[in-house]
Amino acid sequence: MSSPCDPENAPVGDVGAALMMIDSRLRTIYAGKAETDPEQQQLVDQFIASLGPEEVDDLVDGACTLIYMFVQWLRMAYEDHDRDVIECVVPSFVGSLRMMPKSIPAESIPTMAALVVAAGTGLSPSLWRKQFGDWTGDEMNPLEATAFLLAEHINRITDDRDFATRMITEALSSSNMD
Repeated sequence: MSSPCDPENAPVGDVGAALMMIDSRLRTIYAGKAETDPEQQQLVDQFIASLGPEEVDDLVDGACTLIYMFVQWLRMAYEDHDRDVIECVVPSFVGSLRMMPKSIPAESIPTMAALVVAAGTGLSPSLWRKQFGDWTGDEMNPLEATAFLLAEHINRITDDRDFATRMITEALSSSNMD
């Protein structure tokens, strides 16, 4: 049965820009830095400030597409071991979000967990969220953290710090060739 939240109905958004931001955060953490380099943060802030409303929506949709793709990869990986992606990912994901109270408001955690569950059940995180209204500014850091934590989870289980980024880059490259 078709759902209005089917991924086929979702805008893809600017996956490249969203991936660039997530990859930048991953590289910062892997370099052993707790804080983003001020120069790098200034560039990201300038990039975000340069976006118009439609471009911001595209970036948000791109982040949701990343979340969907990451969760689908994790779902297949866990199913190969007769495990459920929601059971294996959501508890540690929520625990990680709870450890970031300065940048992740507690009230945003259920929404982010639901985005992951939506993706894990084959629904578009973007369309799932849209049924509850527009995104809020307070949800932008948690959304970025969600994509980041999923990418880091993939990198950790593959023991390859570039796996998640490379997987998306290869998917983008192959879709652009069609």
